[in-house]
Amino acid sequence: MNRSGKHSPTRVKNTKAKPKRKVAARKSRRLFNFTSKNPASTKKIAKSDRQQLDIQGTAEHNLRPTNDRDLANLNSQSNYQSKQRKRQRSSLWLAIHLVTITVGLSTILGTVVSLANSLETFATPDSTPVTVPADSSNQVKLDSLFAISSLGNEITALKDDLQQLANQYPDLEPEIFLVDLDNKGFVSIGAEKAIASASTIKLPILVAFFQELDRGTISLEEQLTMTQDAIAEGSGNMRYEEPGAKFSVLETATRMMTISDNTATNMIIDRLGGIEKLNDSFIKMGLQATRLNNPLPDLTGTNTTSSEDLGNLLVKIDSGQLISLRSRDRLLHIMRNTARNTLLPEGLGSEAIIAHKTGDIKSVLGDTGIIDMPNGKRYIASMLVKRPDNSPQAKEFIQEASSIAYQYFAKPQGSSFTLDEEQE
Repeated sequence: MNRSGKHSPTRVKNTKAKPKRKVAARKSRRLFNFTSKNPASTKKIAKSDRQQLDIQGTAEHNLRPTNDRDLANLNSQSNYQSKQRKRQRSSLWLAIHLVTITVGLSTILGTVVSLANSLETFATPDSTPVTVPADSSNQVKLDSLFAISSLGNEITALKDDLQQLANQYPDLEPEIFLVDLDNKGFVSIGAEKAIASASTIKLPILVAFFQELDRGTISLEEQLTMTQDAIAEGSGNMRYEEPGAKFSVLETATRMMTISDNTATNMIIDRLGGIEKLNDSFIKMGLQATRLNNPLPDLTGTNTTSSEDLGNLLVKIDSGQLISLRSRDRLLHIMRNTARNTLLPEGLGSEAIIAHKTGDIKSVLGDTGIIDMPNGKRYIASMLVKRPDNSPQAKEFIQEASSIAYQYFAKPQGSSFTLDEEQE
Protein backbone atom coordinates (compact mmCIF):
# COMPACT_ATOMS: atom_id res chain seq x y z
CA MET A 1 0.00 0.00 0.00
CA ASN A 2 1.11 3.55 -0.58
CA ARG A 3 0.48 6.50 1.70
CA SER A 4 -2.97 7.06 0.20
CA GLY A 5 -4.04 3.57 1.22
CA LYS A 6 -4.05 2.20 -2.30
CA HIS A 7 -2.23 -0.79 -3.43
CA SER A 8 0.81 0.00 -5.49
CA PRO A 9 1.04 -1.58 -8.88
CA THR A 10 2.95 -4.81 -8.84
CA ARG A 11 6.51 -4.29 -10.11
CA VAL A 12 8.45 -7.00 -11.82
CA LYS A 13 11.66 -7.49 -9.96
CA ASN A 14 14.83 -7.41 -11.99
CA THR A 15 16.38 -10.80 -11.54
CA LYS A 16 19.70 -9.71 -12.99
CA ALA A 17 22.41 -9.73 -10.35
CA LYS A 18 23.70 -6.30 -9.51
CA PRO A 19 27.41 -5.73 -9.08
CA LYS A 20 28.54 -5.80 -5.48
CA ARG A 21 30.25 -2.46 -5.81
CA LYS A 22 26.97 -0.71 -6.78
CA VAL A 23 25.10 -2.38 -3.93
CA ALA A 24 27.73 -1.36 -1.44
CA ALA A 25 27.73 2.17 -2.78
CA ARG A 26 23.92 2.54 -2.44
CA LYS A 27 24.02 1.06 1.01
CA SER A 28 26.72 3.51 1.97
CA ARG A 29 24.69 6.46 0.57
CA ARG A 30 21.52 5.37 2.37
CA LEU A 31 23.43 5.05 5.57
CA PHE A 32 25.00 8.47 5.12
CA ASN A 33 21.68 10.13 4.29
CA PHE A 34 19.96 8.47 7.20
CA THR A 35 22.57 9.42 9.73
CA SER A 36 22.87 12.96 8.45
CA LYS A 37 19.12 13.58 8.67
CA ASN A 38 18.71 11.77 11.98
CA PRO A 39 21.81 12.33 14.13
CA ALA A 40 20.19 10.77 17.09
CA SER A 41 19.46 7.60 15.24
CA THR A 42 23.14 6.70 14.83
CA LYS A 43 22.93 4.84 18.08
CA LYS A 44 20.45 2.49 16.47
CA ILE A 45 22.78 1.47 13.65
CA ALA A 46 23.37 -2.20 13.63
CA LYS A 47 26.65 -3.45 14.99
CA SER A 48 27.57 -4.98 11.65
CA ASP A 49 27.10 -1.64 9.90
CA ARG A 50 29.34 0.12 12.41
CA GLN A 51 32.05 -2.48 11.85
CA GLN A 52 31.78 -1.97 8.09
CA LEU A 53 32.20 1.78 8.50
CA ASP A 54 35.18 1.27 10.75
CA ILE A 55 36.82 -0.95 8.16
CA GLN A 56 36.23 1.56 5.37
CA GLY A 57 37.48 4.44 7.46
CA THR A 58 40.62 2.56 8.42
CA ALA A 59 41.38 1.83 4.76
CA GLU A 60 40.95 5.46 3.75
CA HIS A 61 43.08 6.55 6.68
CA ASN A 62 45.91 4.28 5.53
CA LEU A 63 45.81 5.77 2.00
CA ARG A 64 46.46 9.41 3.00
CA PRO A 65 48.81 11.17 5.41
CA THR A 66 47.34 11.62 8.87
CA ASN A 67 49.61 14.48 9.99
CA ASP A 68 52.27 16.99 8.87
CA ARG A 69 55.17 14.56 9.42
CA ASP A 70 53.63 12.00 7.12
CA LEU A 71 53.01 14.70 4.52
CA ALA A 72 56.62 15.88 4.78
CA ASN A 73 57.91 12.33 4.41
CA LEU A 74 55.75 11.86 1.35
CA ASN A 75 57.00 15.09 -0.20
CA SER A 76 60.62 14.17 0.63
CA GLN A 77 60.20 10.79 -1.02
CA SER A 78 58.71 12.45 -4.09
CA ASN A 79 61.60 14.91 -4.29
CA TYR A 80 64.15 12.10 -3.94
CA GLN A 81 62.54 10.16 -6.78
CA SER A 82 62.47 13.31 -8.92
CA LYS A 83 66.19 13.91 -8.29
CA GLN A 84 66.95 10.28 -9.11
CA ARG A 85 65.15 10.62 -12.41
CA LYS A 86 67.10 13.83 -13.17
CA ARG A 87 70.41 12.08 -12.36
CA GLN A 88 69.49 9.18 -14.64
CA ARG A 89 68.60 11.60 -17.46
CA SER A 90 71.87 13.50 -16.92
CA SER A 91 73.88 10.27 -16.98
CA LEU A 92 72.13 9.19 -20.15
CA TRP A 93 72.88 12.48 -21.92
CA LEU A 94 76.49 12.37 -20.72
CA ALA A 95 76.88 8.87 -22.14
CA ILE A 96 75.36 10.01 -25.44
CA HIS A 97 77.77 12.98 -25.63
CA LEU A 98 80.77 10.75 -24.87
CA VAL A 99 79.77 8.27 -27.55
CA THR A 100 79.26 11.10 -30.05
CA ILE A 101 82.68 12.60 -29.29
CA THR A 102 84.37 9.18 -29.51
CA VAL A 103 82.78 8.40 -32.87
CA GLY A 104 83.75 11.85 -34.17
CA LEU A 105 87.37 11.50 -33.12
CA SER A 106 87.54 8.00 -34.60
CA THR A 107 86.18 9.29 -37.89
CA ILE A 108 88.71 12.14 -37.99
CA LEU A 109 91.59 9.80 -37.12
CA GLY A 110 90.51 7.29 -39.73
CA THR A 111 90.39 10.03 -42.35
CA VAL A 112 93.90 11.21 -41.45
CA VAL A 113 95.25 7.64 -41.64
CA SER A 114 93.55 7.08 -44.98
CA LEU A 115 95.04 10.27 -46.38
CA ALA A 116 98.48 9.30 -45.09
CA ASN A 117 98.21 5.85 -46.62
CA SER A 118 97.05 7.30 -49.93
CA LEU A 119 100.31 9.23 -50.20
CA GLU A 120 102.24 5.97 -50.13
CA THR A 121 100.32 4.12 -52.81
CA PHE A 122 101.33 3.98 -56.43
CA ALA A 123 99.19 5.69 -59.04
CA THR A 124 96.93 3.30 -60.93
CA PRO A 125 96.46 3.53 -64.69
CA ASP A 126 93.19 5.43 -64.21
CA SER A 127 94.48 7.85 -61.59
CA THR A 128 96.59 10.96 -61.69
CA PRO A 129 100.22 10.81 -60.55
CA VAL A 130 100.70 11.08 -56.80
CA THR A 131 102.55 14.17 -55.59
CA VAL A 132 105.28 13.28 -53.12
CA PRO A 133 104.90 15.28 -49.86
CA ALA A 134 107.57 17.78 -48.86
CA ASP A 135 108.71 15.66 -45.90
CA SER A 136 109.07 12.47 -47.92
CA SER A 137 112.74 12.27 -46.90
CA ASN A 138 111.61 11.23 -43.42
CA GLN A 139 109.68 8.33 -44.92
CA VAL A 140 112.72 7.35 -46.98
CA LYS A 141 114.81 7.26 -43.81
CA LEU A 142 112.23 5.04 -42.15
CA ASP A 143 112.22 2.74 -45.18
CA SER A 144 116.01 2.53 -44.95
CA LEU A 145 115.83 1.62 -41.27
CA PHE A 146 113.21 -1.05 -41.97
CA ALA A 147 115.37 -2.45 -44.77
CA ILE A 148 118.34 -2.80 -42.40
CA SER A 149 116.22 -4.25 -39.59
CA SER A 150 114.84 -6.88 -42.00
CA LEU A 151 118.35 -8.24 -42.48
CA GLY A 152 120.06 -10.70 -40.17
CA ASN A 153 123.41 -10.42 -38.41
CA GLU A 154 126.41 -8.71 -39.92
CA ILE A 155 129.01 -11.21 -41.15
CA THR A 156 132.00 -9.87 -39.24
CA ALA A 157 134.59 -12.35 -40.54
CA LEU A 158 133.85 -11.50 -44.17
CA LYS A 159 133.69 -7.80 -43.35
CA ASP A 160 137.14 -7.93 -41.74
CA ASP A 161 138.61 -9.62 -44.83
CA LEU A 162 137.12 -6.99 -47.15
CA GLN A 163 138.25 -4.15 -44.89
CA GLN A 164 141.81 -5.47 -44.98
CA LEU A 165 141.61 -5.49 -48.77
CA ALA A 166 140.36 -1.89 -48.80
CA ASN A 167 143.30 -0.84 -46.62
CA GLN A 168 145.63 -1.96 -49.43
CA TYR A 169 144.06 0.64 -51.77
CA PRO A 170 144.40 3.99 -49.97
CA ASP A 171 143.60 5.97 -53.12
CA LEU A 172 140.16 4.39 -53.42
CA GLU A 173 136.92 4.99 -51.52
CA PRO A 174 134.95 1.74 -51.83
CA GLU A 175 131.33 1.15 -50.93
CA ILE A 176 130.51 -2.52 -50.36
CA PHE A 177 127.14 -4.09 -49.57
CA LEU A 178 126.64 -7.87 -49.49
CA VAL A 179 123.55 -9.86 -48.48
CA ASP A 180 123.24 -13.61 -47.98
CA LEU A 181 119.78 -14.33 -49.39
CA ASP A 182 119.49 -17.55 -47.36
CA ASN A 183 119.81 -16.12 -43.85
CA LYS A 184 119.95 -12.35 -44.56
CA GLY A 185 123.45 -12.03 -43.13
CA PHE A 186 125.08 -8.91 -44.54
CA VAL A 187 128.23 -6.81 -44.86
CA SER A 188 128.17 -3.02 -45.09
CA ILE A 189 131.28 -0.88 -45.60
CA GLY A 190 130.46 2.78 -46.32
CA ALA A 191 127.45 1.48 -48.20
CA GLU A 192 124.95 4.18 -47.25
CA LYS A 193 126.86 7.15 -48.73
CA ALA A 194 125.54 8.81 -51.88
CA ILE A 195 127.94 8.45 -54.81
CA ALA A 196 127.83 9.07 -58.54
CA SER A 197 125.78 6.26 -60.01
CA ALA A 198 127.18 6.12 -63.56
CA SER A 199 125.17 3.51 -65.49
CA THR A 200 124.03 1.60 -62.37
CA ILE A 201 121.13 4.12 -62.29
CA LYS A 202 119.69 2.06 -65.13
CA LEU A 203 118.74 -0.72 -62.69
CA PRO A 204 116.10 1.31 -60.77
CA ILE A 205 114.93 2.75 -64.11
CA LEU A 206 114.35 -0.82 -65.32
CA VAL A 207 112.41 -1.63 -62.14
CA ALA A 208 110.18 1.41 -62.73
CA PHE A 209 109.65 0.19 -66.31
CA PHE A 210 108.43 -3.23 -65.14
CA GLN A 211 106.17 -1.62 -62.53
CA GLU A 212 104.39 0.23 -65.33
CA LEU A 213 104.26 -2.99 -67.31
CA ASP A 214 102.57 -4.71 -64.34
CA ARG A 215 100.05 -1.87 -64.10
CA GLY A 216 99.18 -2.27 -67.76
CA THR A 217 100.22 1.24 -68.79
CA ILE A 218 102.95 -0.19 -71.05
CA SER A 219 102.73 -3.06 -73.52
CA LEU A 220 105.79 -5.04 -74.59
CA GLU A 221 104.62 -4.73 -78.20
CA GLU A 222 104.56 -0.94 -78.02
CA GLN A 223 106.79 0.86 -80.51
CA LEU A 224 108.99 3.78 -79.44
CA THR A 225 110.24 6.41 -81.88
CA MET A 226 113.80 7.63 -81.40
CA THR A 227 113.96 11.42 -81.37
CA GLN A 228 116.92 13.68 -81.91
CA ASP A 229 116.81 14.78 -78.26
CA ALA A 230 117.12 11.20 -77.05
CA ILE A 231 120.32 10.46 -79.00
CA ALA A 232 123.28 10.34 -76.63
CA GLU A 233 127.01 9.79 -76.86
CA GLY A 234 128.83 7.08 -74.99
CA SER A 235 127.92 3.42 -74.71
CA GLY A 236 125.43 1.77 -77.03
CA ASN A 237 124.80 1.64 -80.76
CA MET A 238 121.27 3.03 -81.16
CA ARG A 239 122.78 6.50 -81.58
CA TYR A 240 123.91 5.52 -85.05
CA GLU A 241 120.29 5.14 -86.21
CA GLU A 242 118.45 7.99 -87.93
CA PRO A 243 115.93 9.99 -85.89
CA GLY A 244 112.48 8.55 -86.41
CA ALA A 245 113.68 4.95 -86.19
CA LYS A 246 111.29 2.71 -84.27
CA PHE A 247 112.11 0.09 -81.65
CA SER A 248 109.87 -2.07 -79.51
CA VAL A 249 109.74 -0.99 -75.90
CA LEU A 250 111.15 -4.37 -74.79
CA GLU A 251 114.10 -4.13 -77.17
CA THR A 252 114.80 -0.60 -75.94
CA ALA A 253 114.75 -1.64 -72.28
CA THR A 254 116.94 -4.65 -73.06
CA ARG A 255 119.58 -2.58 -74.84
CA MET A 256 119.56 -0.13 -71.94
CA MET A 257 120.79 -2.94 -69.68
CA THR A 258 122.77 -5.44 -71.75
CA ILE A 259 124.94 -2.97 -73.67
CA SER A 260 124.20 0.00 -71.38
CA ASP A 261 122.84 2.01 -74.31
CA ASN A 262 122.46 5.66 -73.29
CA THR A 263 120.11 6.53 -76.15
CA ALA A 264 117.83 3.65 -75.20
CA THR A 265 117.92 4.85 -71.59
CA ASN A 266 116.79 8.35 -72.54
CA MET A 267 113.94 6.88 -74.60
CA ILE A 268 112.79 4.81 -71.60
CA ILE A 269 113.05 7.86 -69.30
CA ASP A 270 110.80 9.82 -71.66
CA ARG A 271 108.32 6.94 -71.92
CA LEU A 272 108.08 6.69 -68.11
CA GLY A 273 107.14 10.34 -67.75
CA GLY A 274 110.46 12.08 -67.30
CA ILE A 275 113.05 12.62 -64.59
CA GLU A 276 110.79 13.96 -61.84
CA LYS A 277 108.30 11.14 -62.11
CA LEU A 278 111.12 8.60 -61.97
CA ASN A 279 112.51 10.23 -58.85
CA ASP A 280 109.09 9.88 -57.26
CA SER A 281 109.17 6.19 -58.18
CA PHE A 282 112.62 5.81 -56.62
CA ILE A 283 111.34 7.26 -53.34
CA LYS A 284 108.44 4.82 -53.33
CA MET A 285 110.92 1.97 -53.88
CA GLY A 286 112.57 2.99 -50.61
CA LEU A 287 115.77 4.29 -52.20
CA GLN A 288 117.43 6.95 -50.09
CA ALA A 289 120.42 8.14 -52.14
CA THR A 290 119.21 7.39 -55.68
CA ARG A 291 118.36 10.47 -57.75
CA LEU A 292 118.18 11.13 -61.48
CA ASN A 293 119.22 14.71 -62.23
CA ASN A 294 120.22 14.59 -65.90
CA PRO A 295 119.68 12.34 -68.91
CA LEU A 296 122.45 10.01 -70.05
CA PRO A 297 125.39 10.17 -70.50
CA ASP A 298 126.03 11.71 -67.08
CA LEU A 299 129.81 11.96 -67.37
CA THR A 300 130.16 14.45 -64.51
CA GLY A 301 128.34 12.21 -62.05
CA THR A 302 125.27 14.31 -61.14
CA ASN A 303 123.03 11.22 -60.93
CA THR A 304 123.51 9.49 -57.58
CA THR A 305 122.91 6.22 -55.76
CA SER A 306 124.61 4.08 -53.12
CA SER A 307 125.68 0.46 -52.93
CA GLU A 308 123.17 -0.01 -50.12
CA ASP A 309 120.32 1.35 -52.28
CA LEU A 310 121.22 -0.96 -55.15
CA GLY A 311 121.68 -3.96 -52.87
CA ASN A 312 118.36 -3.44 -51.06
CA LEU A 313 116.68 -2.95 -54.42
CA LEU A 314 117.92 -6.37 -55.52
CA VAL A 315 116.71 -7.90 -52.22
CA LYS A 316 113.21 -6.54 -52.89
CA ILE A 317 113.29 -7.67 -56.51
CA ASP A 318 114.30 -11.18 -55.48
CA SER A 319 111.45 -11.42 -52.93
CA GLY A 320 108.85 -10.07 -55.38
CA GLN A 321 108.06 -6.95 -53.34
CA LEU A 322 108.31 -4.37 -56.13
CA ILE A 323 107.30 -6.19 -59.29
CA SER A 324 105.39 -9.32 -60.18
CA LEU A 325 107.20 -12.66 -60.27
CA ARG A 326 106.80 -12.77 -64.05
CA SER A 327 108.41 -9.35 -64.41
CA ARG A 328 111.11 -10.32 -61.93
CA ASP A 329 112.06 -13.37 -64.00
CA ARG A 330 112.17 -11.29 -67.19
CA LEU A 331 114.27 -8.60 -65.49
CA LEU A 332 116.81 -11.12 -64.19
CA HIS A 333 116.97 -12.76 -67.61
CA ILE A 334 117.89 -9.42 -69.17
CA MET A 335 120.53 -8.75 -66.51
CA ARG A 336 122.12 -12.20 -67.00
CA ASN A 337 122.95 -11.12 -70.54
CA THR A 338 124.98 -8.05 -69.59
CA ALA A 339 127.82 -7.76 -72.14
CA ARG A 340 130.50 -6.45 -69.79
CA ASN A 341 131.77 -9.20 -67.49
CA THR A 342 135.09 -7.81 -66.31
CA LEU A 343 134.14 -6.72 -62.77
CA LEU A 344 132.13 -8.93 -60.37
CA PRO A 345 132.10 -11.95 -62.74
CA GLU A 346 135.92 -12.08 -62.69
CA GLY A 347 135.88 -13.12 -59.04
CA LEU A 348 133.32 -15.92 -59.44
CA GLY A 349 133.68 -19.62 -60.13
CA SER A 350 133.11 -20.84 -63.66
CA GLU A 351 129.73 -22.38 -62.86
CA ALA A 352 128.31 -19.37 -61.04
CA ILE A 353 125.48 -17.39 -62.64
CA ILE A 354 125.23 -13.63 -62.21
CA ALA A 355 122.53 -11.09 -63.13
CA HIS A 356 124.16 -7.67 -62.84
CA LYS A 357 124.56 -4.08 -64.05
CA THR A 358 127.83 -2.16 -64.33
CA GLY A 359 128.61 1.54 -64.24
CA ASP A 360 131.73 3.34 -65.46
CA ILE A 361 132.71 7.01 -65.55
CA LYS A 362 136.04 8.66 -64.79
CA SER A 363 135.36 9.17 -61.09
CA VAL A 364 133.38 6.00 -60.25
CA LEU A 365 133.38 2.33 -61.23
CA GLY A 366 130.74 -0.10 -60.02
CA ASP A 367 128.90 -3.37 -60.41
CA THR A 368 125.84 -4.76 -58.64
CA GLY A 369 124.15 -8.13 -59.06
CA ILE A 370 122.63 -11.39 -57.75
CA ILE A 371 124.92 -14.43 -57.79
CA ASP A 372 123.74 -18.05 -57.92
CA MET A 373 126.46 -20.50 -56.83
CA PRO A 374 126.87 -24.16 -57.79
CA ASN A 375 126.33 -25.19 -54.13
CA GLY A 376 122.89 -23.55 -54.13
CA LYS A 377 123.96 -20.47 -52.20
CA ARG A 378 122.59 -17.13 -53.44
CA TYR A 379 123.86 -13.73 -52.45
CA ILE A 380 123.84 -10.09 -53.54
CA ALA A 381 127.00 -8.10 -54.20
CA SER A 382 126.88 -4.34 -54.70
CA MET A 383 130.19 -2.48 -55.07
CA LEU A 384 130.82 1.13 -56.06
CA VAL A 385 134.34 2.60 -55.95
CA LYS A 386 135.23 6.28 -56.05
CA ARG A 387 138.60 6.62 -57.74
CA PRO A 388 141.08 9.09 -59.21
CA ASP A 389 140.36 9.66 -62.89
CA ASN A 390 139.99 6.27 -64.57
CA SER A 391 142.32 4.58 -62.07
CA PRO A 392 142.64 0.87 -63.01
CA GLN A 393 142.94 0.05 -59.30
CA ALA A 394 139.14 0.28 -58.97
CA LYS A 395 138.72 -2.60 -61.40
CA GLU A 396 141.31 -4.69 -59.53
CA PHE A 397 139.64 -3.98 -56.20
CA ILE A 398 136.18 -5.04 -57.38
CA GLN A 399 137.55 -8.26 -58.87
CA GLU A 400 139.45 -9.17 -55.67
CA ALA A 401 136.56 -8.23 -53.38
CA SER A 402 134.22 -10.35 -55.50
CA SER A 403 136.62 -13.30 -55.20
CA ILE A 404 136.84 -12.95 -51.39
CA ALA A 405 133.05 -12.93 -51.07
CA TYR A 406 132.60 -15.88 -53.42
CA GLN A 407 135.19 -17.99 -51.59
CA TYR A 408 133.54 -17.21 -48.26
CA PHE A 409 130.08 -18.29 -49.44
CA ALA A 410 131.60 -21.36 -51.12
CA LYS A 411 132.55 -22.79 -47.73
CA PRO A 412 130.48 -25.71 -46.41
CA GLN A 413 127.33 -24.61 -44.61
CA GLY A 414 128.58 -25.87 -41.25
CA SER A 415 131.56 -23.53 -41.21
CA SER A 416 130.12 -20.63 -43.17
CA PHE A 417 128.02 -19.10 -40.44
CA THR A 418 130.02 -18.78 -37.23
CA LEU A 419 128.71 -15.40 -36.14
CA ASP A 420 126.01 -16.74 -33.80
CA GLU A 421 128.50 -19.12 -32.15
CA GLU A 422 130.96 -16.24 -31.60
CA GLN A 423 128.25 -14.12 -30.00
CA GLU A 424 127.23 -16.93 -27.65
